[in-house]
Amino acid sequence: MTSNSLPSKLLLPLILLSALLAILAQSGVGVPPALTFIAKPLTTILVIAFAWPRGRATTPLPRRWVLIGLAFSLVGDIALLWPDKGFLIGLLSFLAAHLSYLWAFTRVRKLADWPWPFLAYGLLAAAILSQLWPGVPAALRAPGGVYVICRSALGAQAAGLGWRARGTANSSRGALLALGGLLFVISDALLATNKFAGPLPLASLWVLSTYWAAQCCIAGWLARPERSDLA
Repeated sequence: MTSNSLPSKLLLPLILLSALLAILAQSGVGVPPALTFIAKPLTTILVIAFAWPRGRATTPLPRRWVLIGLAFSLVGDIALLWPDKGFLIGLLSFLAAHLSYLWAFTRVRKLADWPWPFLAYGLLAAAILSQLWPGVPAALRAPGGVYVICRSALGAQAAGLGWRARGTANSSRGALLALGGLLFVISDALLATNKFAGPLPLASLWVLSTYWAAQCCIAGWLARPERSDLA
């Protein structure tokens, strides 16, 4: 075990514990709901700490934009602690996060370098929107539509990077990134369904677990400090 690997091995269990506390608190199960105001932002801060040392020497530009995306995500997490009043701020914050991640991914390969995931994610987005659109307030339809386009592009670009990394030394990190993009799309679709189409059973569990898993996957895409390769 190197000194650089120790923080990650400590941080991942802490992220899991903090995420569990946030989910339980937001669900009102055995934990005071007020703990959400601590555990939810703390979990994303821990993900930032996990990402911080990665890619510094080898992929500084993608690292910078992943960290910026995580910072915007933290703002969104805090805004959504007030789900009604903070929803638009949260939406715009996560839109900025998705654009930051997309910019990070396109520093490695150009946008839509492999077009098939964009077709697949576009069809998926259209299917989801067709079900949710009637319940979306008019004031949110324009920013919501832009958000869905950017989120789908993020997932598709991540899938393309994962595909291009097959059979290389970076295949595991490429697969992790592709999974992160897919989990982000799933998390956002669950969140939107819960808000605009009707309550989902155990919504906090499904939305938050997939959300933080996605963030960890994207952070884990960055090379460890001792690695000199790039996904």
